[in-house]
Amino acid sequence: MNITEIILLGFGKFSQWKNAMFFVFLVIYIISMTANVLIVIIVVIDRHLHTPMYFFLANLSCLETCYISNILPQMMEGLLTDEMAISFSACFVQFFFFGYLMATECYLLSVMSYDRYLAICEPLHYATRMNAHICIQLAASSWINGLLATSVLLIFMLQLTYCGPNKINHYFCDSVPLIKLSCSDTSLVELMSFILAFVFTLPPFLFTLTSYIYILTTILRIPSRSGRKKAFSTCSSHLIVVSTFYGTIMIVYMLPKMEALSDFSKVASLLYTLLPPVANPLIYSLRNKEVKMP
Repeated sequence: MNITEIILLGFGKFSQWKNAMFFVFLVIYIISMTANVLIVIIVVIDRHLHTPMYFFLANLSCLETCYISNILPQMMEGLLTDEMAISFSACFVQFFFFGYLMATECYLLSVMSYDRYLAICEPLHYATRMNAHICIQLAASSWINGLLATSVLLIFMLQLTYCGPNKINHYFCDSVPLIKLSCSDTSLVELMSFILAFVFTLPPFLFTLTSYIYILTTILRIPSRSGRKKAFSTCSSHLIVVSTFYGTIMIVYMLPKMEALSDFSKVASLLYTLLPPVANPLIYSLRNKEVKMP
């Protein structure tokens, strides 16, 4: 018999701190939603911010509002109940949007690094290579690629048979714990998950890394100290965002998949589910005069 309901165990082992955690997560959610929505509004209404960098930043802020809203409200509900029941279909919907938005963010960050590469390394060609039409195409391709990657994996996961158990030792529906619930052969799905991660997430990561190697090399060749400082200031915010995003993901997914580390992995995964949505708008608003003083 296929399962129809999934139990998210959440932070049951940390129940003595659940009230404090609920309050902290509520504050994080309010700050994240407010900051990201404000950035979108400011970029839309202020003509001085109608530039490629802020167009992509507005896309990123829209993504972050959806990303944190997909996970945090349900996680806070789990803190109030110690464990939470979610329907089988709702769990897969949550996984789909989680994977979709995370994959899209990989592409958006790589597009933003390309924008900074052109601005610093090839400033004479910047206006022609980053016009409005190209910006729209790059943003749209980021959203479409993220959709394709997650949709393919979702189709393969839905082919599995899920007959129990129905408990996930996590606070949201991710692919790895969902696959573990299957009572059928999961080798093909696991292989497909690896291939999709390699094809859809490794290229934007390597592209971002390569862009910043060229950017930093170009900055170091600038003779004056003030020139280097000015050039670095144009990309420092994005570099911090990229480091935060990929650094937190690597911490979690490079951990050994051992039961003894499951609770640590669960807590560590907060780094990539909560930190980027609240940190990204603050990093940009605090480090860019255009956002602080539109």
